[in-house]
Amino acid sequence: MEDAAIIILFVFVLFTLLGTGVWVGLALMGVAWVGMELFTSRPVGDVMLTTIWSASSSWTLTALPMFIWMGEILYRTRLSEDMFKGLSPWMAVLPGGLLHTNIAGCTVFAAVSGSSAATLTTVGKMSIPELRRRNYPEHLVVGTLAGAATLGLMIPPSLTLIVYGVTVNESISKLFFAGVMPGFVLAAMFMGYVAIYSFTSKNWNPDDEERLSFLQKISNSRFLIPVLLLISVVIGSLYLGYATATEAAAIGVVGALILAALQGSLSWCSFTQSLMGATRTSAMIALILAGAAFLSLAMGFTGLPRGLADLIAHWDLSRFQLLMVLLVFYIILGCFLDGISSVVLTMAVVEPMVREAGIDLIWFGIFVVVVIEMAQITPPIGFNLFVLQGMTGHEMGYITKCAFPMFLLMIVMVFVLIAFPDLALWLPETIVARE
Repeated sequence: MEDAAIIILFVFVLFTLLGTGVWVGLALMGVAWVGMELFTSRPVGDVMLTTIWSASSSWTLTALPMFIWMGEILYRTRLSEDMFKGLSPWMAVLPGGLLHTNIAGCTVFAAVSGSSAATLTTVGKMSIPELRRRNYPEHLVVGTLAGAATLGLMIPPSLTLIVYGVTVNESISKLFFAGVMPGFVLAAMFMGYVAIYSFTSKNWNPDDEERLSFLQKISNSRFLIPVLLLISVVIGSLYLGYATATEAAAIGVVGALILAALQGSLSWCSFTQSLMGATRTSAMIALILAGAAFLSLAMGFTGLPRGLADLIAHWDLSRFQLLMVLLVFYIILGCFLDGISSVVLTMAVVEPMVREAGIDLIWFGIFVVVVIEMAQITPPIGFNLFVLQGMTGHEMGYITKCAFPMFLLMIVMVFVLIAFPDLALWLPETIVARE
């Protein structure tokens, strides 16, 4: 009964603060403060200061602002235009045609951005006008963008995986590699859906594309070479063991600056805009992480995580049943919180349960990211839906309906991960074996 009272109090205080417009990070600190004052005799102020400093001074966390800055730099270059020129000749011949540029473009940009919103905005600016002009079904243009943009949360460098790794104290590099194969499989599932729709729909009638020779396709592909080279350098330095995640992020920033300079799009204005954009995003995430660290400590003092873990153990759930409970839990939570907030808010309670059940935390990180991807396209707080609403002018209900097939494919992806855990574990385990 005591645990139930603590949970009700924490939830009430949290949603009261969030409902009044308080920033998520400050709301988490407020909940922790109330919990510490009511249920412990510790000096709250001293504990809060120490915890916030410890959470903010993590060396691993330095990779986060660097990867954000890399994405901000590329967001302000001519990358989106060049990506469409490079991808469209190859995508046009596939069943589903240029709709695949949405998915392939998001996959490529996710590998240099790490942000779902940046991926959606960049690729959307490139593809929406072109696909509309070619008479592709509007609901598929919107739906594929909504779903594929979430790949920025999984394909390295993923900001969500960095935050998860810091929160549960797991290797960022291993998490990055664990996300590679599931990310590509999910992208392939999206492309498969588009291909099947193109064969089965009676309303499929896009304009025919100009046929290009193989040499012309190769010539257009030169526009993709810079970004593919940057991806290869950043991920390759990690894979070969030449750099840690933080060092790879620094390499990525330097590479992005060089790429922008070679494109002629690096000016003092674009440089300062990218730097300030990265600073704002990094500060927001750092505040959330600091608040979550304080809340985790406060809940630890109350004994709530251990009590809930013992309760779940008392239910004697199998691993599959536990994962299904967590699947539903995160989908519901994702309706009200963004992905990073969901991770840092829940790990203090969820991590002991997962460890007790013997679930690999690297694998669980990918599981959580797939479920959090769904939160990006679930109302009322699905961030990708708001971005798409601003870009397309459609009603929120229409955009949600367009994104629903992608939501179902992500649920399928969860079961694929459960059935084939090596999809996420093989690559990081192989790299560890090599090292």
